[in-house]
Amino acid sequence: MLFLRSLLFTSFLFLSAMVAGAVALLTFWAPFRWHWWLTVSWCRLSVWAGEFFCGMKVEVEGQENIPDEPSVIMIKHTTALETYWHVTVFPRTAWVIKRELLWLPFFGWTLAMLLDPIAINRSSGKSAVKQVIEKGKQKLEQGVWVTVFPEGTRMPPGETRKYGISGAALAREAGAKVVPVAHNAGDLWLRRGFTKRPGTVRFVIGPPIDGSAQSPKETNQLVQTWIEDKMHEISRVYADKASADTRETAV
Repeated sequence: MLFLRSLLFTSFLFLSAMVAGAVALLTFWAPFRWHWWLTVSWCRLSVWAGEFFCGMKVEVEGQENIPDEPSVIMIKHTTALETYWHVTVFPRTAWVIKRELLWLPFFGWTLAMLLDPIAINRSSGKSAVKQVIEKGKQKLEQGVWVTVFPEGTRMPPGETRKYGISGAALAREAGAKVVPVAHNAGDLWLRRGFTKRPGTVRFVIGPPIDGSAQSPKETNQLVQTWIEDKMHEISRVYADKASADTRETAV
């Protein structure tokens, strides 16, 4: 049954994305606000589909922490769910993504048109950080938020890696706030796994951190500490892994 429900959800997700993408490409002449409305609508539909087909109910905590001014979102990355969920909650945002995604036929064209992302060459090191700062400052000045997935790739539940510095560096240069987001979506939607389990996905929006109050390295540490600590509170997989590590250490 889990497989069938997951198959229906995945099929719905891809088919609806193709329809939304086709509509976007056919209305390339329309103003961006139309394309953003289309993006938000598809993201809301996808969140609904996750609950309808797979029983993945979404709960949001900490919406009162969302600042009034454009800020940098740094969000834990374990599944596809958080990528489209946060679009439904935060103001208009531009994602920091690897430029290779824009080279994909149809998908890349649609991504560029609907999200107007900050596409970077991640292999260029310091140059990539400079790209995020330069383009990110322009976005923030235009009233557009910037979304960064600081681990750079989807991480298996219970694991993390050193957070990239670009989001914190942008906040420092722009005098912006950083909004950390933790969630337990990976408990129900396993990385590279096909089946999605029923349950409640908790998204927790943390208190904003002033990126201009300390160095980017210190901001990054504050963000990572808050996110990873919160993950241990809300994620069953994180808690189980921590218990297993404790037992191994004791032995």
